[in-house]
Amino acid sequence: MDCFDGSPGQFRNFKKDDFEANWIKVAECRLGQVYQVKLKLWREKCALKTFDTTLCANNVYRRIIDEASNIAKVKFKYIMSIYGLCSEANAVVMEYMSNGSLNNLLASHTLMWPKKFQMIHEASLGMNFLHSMKPPLLHLNLKTSNILVDDHLHVKISDFGLIRWEEGMNKKLFMEHLTARGNISYIPPETFTQCPDPPGTTFDVYSFGIVMWEILTQQKPYAGCSVTTVLLQVSQGKRPCLEMIPEQKPRECDQMISIMQQCWDQDHRKRPQFSDTAMKTEALSEVLKVPGPIHCHKNNDKQQTPDYSWLVPPIHKISLPQMPDLPSDDQRATDSILSLLSNKDFGGFRQSVKREHVYTQFSGKKSLLHYTVASGDAESVKQVLSLGAEVNCTTAKGYTPLIVAVLHSLHDIISLLLEHGASATQGDEDEWTALHFAAQNGDDRTVRLLLDKGAVVDAREKAGWMPLHLACQNGHETVVRLLLSRLSKEAVGEREDSQGRTPLHLASAYGHLNIVKLLLSQGADPNATDCSLSTALHLSAEDGHNRVVRQLVKSGASTDSADNRGYTPLHLAALKGHTGICRQLLSNGSNPDSRTLQGWTPMHLAALKGHEATVVQLENQGGCVNARGENGWTPLHLACHQSEPEVVAKLLAAKADPNVTEDSEGWTPLHVACTSISFPSVLHLISHHADVNAVNSGKTTPLHLAAQHGCVPIVKALLLNGADRTLLESTGSTALLVAQRCEKWEIVQLLEKGCET
Repeated sequence: MDCFDGSPGQFRNFKKDDFEANWIKVAECRLGQVYQVKLKLWREKCALKTFDTTLCANNVYRRIIDEASNIAKVKFKYIMSIYGLCSEANAVVMEYMSNGSLNNLLASHTLMWPKKFQMIHEASLGMNFLHSMKPPLLHLNLKTSNILVDDHLHVKISDFGLIRWEEGMNKKLFMEHLTARGNISYIPPETFTQCPDPPGTTFDVYSFGIVMWEILTQQKPYAGCSVTTVLLQVSQGKRPCLEMIPEQKPRECDQMISIMQQCWDQDHRKRPQFSDTAMKTEALSEVLKVPGPIHCHKNNDKQQTPDYSWLVPPIHKISLPQMPDLPSDDQRATDSILSLLSNKDFGGFRQSVKREHVYTQFSGKKSLLHYTVASGDAESVKQVLSLGAEVNCTTAKGYTPLIVAVLHSLHDIISLLLEHGASATQGDEDEWTALHFAAQNGDDRTVRLLLDKGAVVDAREKAGWMPLHLACQNGHETVVRLLLSRLSKEAVGEREDSQGRTPLHLASAYGHLNIVKLLLSQGADPNATDCSLSTALHLSAEDGHNRVVRQLVKSGASTDSADNRGYTPLHLAALKGHTGICRQLLSNGSNPDSRTLQGWTPMHLAALKGHEATVVQLENQGGCVNARGENGWTPLHLACHQSEPEVVAKLLAAKADPNVTEDSEGWTPLHVACTSISFPSVLHLISHHADVNAVNSGKTTPLHLAAQHGCVPIVKALLLNGADRTLLESTGSTALLVAQRCEKWEIVQLLEKGCET
C-alpha cells in the first residue's frame, strides 16, 4: 500500500481512517454512491466515489484501479482531479465539486446566456486537453452528469477514461454497455450502424454537440422516447429539436447553434476537432463578456460587464431584452443609425441622429432611446434625450429605458435618465420595477440611486415579490441591508404570493447565512410558515445548510414543527442524508420517532433513500429501528425493497427484527429482499437468523419468490440455509412449479436435483 505523506499531488491508496467519520452522501450513480468526505491531514473536502463490486459485472472497478494512476496524472484547469484510491471502500478519491453535476444544475436553475456560453467553452477546453494527449484520451461517456460544477460555476470534465475500446471488442456488447449507463442520447449514429471502425475522437465530438443542446435549452434530449425510437431517429439523421432553444437569445447564439450542428453531423468525418471548437466558443464567449468568479466593477468603466445573478432560481425566469439586435426596417437612414450604434461609432451616431429617428418605433415597440441606452454610451443617450425622446417609453414587454440601463448596470446612464424624469416606480408587464431588477442583480449602487429618486421599497410584482425577497434569495447582503434600512419592521415578515415564503424562508433555502442572521436581528420570525406550513428550518435542513440550521435553532426555531405532510425538519434532513444536520436537530430536542401523515419516521426515510450513515446517527440518538409506518412497514422492509444492503446491515446490527411482518399481506423483510432480487440483503438477513421458511398471508415463502424472479444465487442461499422445497403456497404450487410456470429453467434444474454447490 502506498505511503500516505500528505502531499496532494501524489497518487496514493487512502485508508478509511484517513477521512473524518462523517461521510455525507451527495449523489447516487448506477454502480455506487458519491460521498463528500474530509481528509484529516489536509483539512480539505474530497469526493469519494464508491463502486458496488456486486454490480460491476464488467469489472469496472478493476479497470479503474488499473487506469487510475494514469488518469490521476492528467492535470488541467477544466479536468476533474483524481487524488487516489481507497481500496477499503472500493472507491476513487477525487476533487470535491460543491455544485454537483451540470445535469442537476440545468434542471434546477435558469442560467443566463453568458454563463451558458462560458460553460460550453470551458467544457470544450477540457475535452480539447484530453484529445491533445498522445495518444488522445477518449472519454466515450461524455454527458451533462459527467460534467461537474464548482463554487464559482466553472465546469470540469469527470469520469473520463473509464470506458475503453479494446482491440477485437464486440461492437454490440460495447453498445449495450453504453446504453446500460443511460447514454443513449449521446451515442453517435455510426456506433449502431454497419460502420466497422472503432470509436475515435469524433465519438466525443458528437456527444459534446448533444451536451451543447442541453446547455442552450436546459431540457433533456428525446424526452419520453424509447431507446428504439432514439436509435431509429438518430440513424436517420434526426437530432434534438432546435425550436426548444429560447426565442429570446443573443444573436451570437446562431453561431453557437451552427457549431453544435457541425459537432453532431451525421458524417463523422465532417465533425470539427475540439481545438477548432474551443477557439470558436472562446470568441463567442468573449463577445458576451463573461466575468470570472470575482465580479469587479470599475466606476469609471462605461462599458463594464453587467453583473447578472448567474443563477436565477426557477420561480423568476427573466428574459433580458436583446437590445443590440438590429430590427428589420426598410428605411436605410434608420438602419444606418442603428449600425453606427451597433458598431460603437458613437461620434458618427451623435453627428447623424435626427429628431425623426428618435420618434421611430422598431420591432417589439422598441425606441431609439432603448437601443442607445443598451449601447452603453452616456453621451449618445444625452443627445437622444435632447432631441425629445420620451424618457419613460416602453417596449412591448413594458421595459422602460431605465429598466434596460439597470439590467446592464450602466450607472452613469441610470443617473442621467433619472435626472431627465425617468420614473423609478414604473414596472414592466409583470410589474417588475427597476428596483426589483437591481435587487436581483445585487447592484447596491443602483439600489441607492433608485431609492433616492422615489423608488417604492416595498413594491410588489405580479406574484407578490418585493425587492427584499429577490435580494435574500440571491444572497446580496449589501442590498438587503440597504432595503431593510428603508423598510418597516413588519415588512421583514412579508410573504410572496406564490408559495407564501418570507425573506427568511428564501435566505435559508439558499444557504445565505449572513442574511439569515441579519433578518433574525431585525425581528424576522424563525417559526413563520409558508403555504405548505414549512418553516425556514424545514428548507435549510432539506437543502443541507448546516450553519443556517444552527443559527435558526439558536434563534428559537422549533425543531419539531410539521409541514402539511407531517414532515419535520428532521424528516427532510434524513430523507436527503444530511447526517450532520440530523445530529444537530436531535441534540436540540427533535423527536427521533416523529411521524409524517403516512406514519413514516425519519429512520424510515433514511432507510428508503439508502443513507446508512444517517440511519446509524438516528439510531445512536434514540431512533427506533423497528418503527412501523404505513401498512406496518419497518425501515428494514423499506431498505430491502430499495435494495440497500448497507442499510440492511446497519439496521440488523442495531437489532432490527428480521422476522417482523407488515400488515397487509404478512411479508417479512426476507420476502421483500427476494422480490427486489437483492442478493446481499438476503445474505445479511439470513446471517441474522431470518426465517427462510416464513409464509405470508398467501402462504408464499421467500423460496417461491426467488424462484419466480429467477435469481440463482438467492435460491442457492435459501436452500443452503434450510429452505423447504416442499412447501405449498395458497394455489398449491411448490417453488419448483412456480419456476416452471415462469420458465426459469436454471432454477427448475436447481430445485429438481437439490442444492449442489
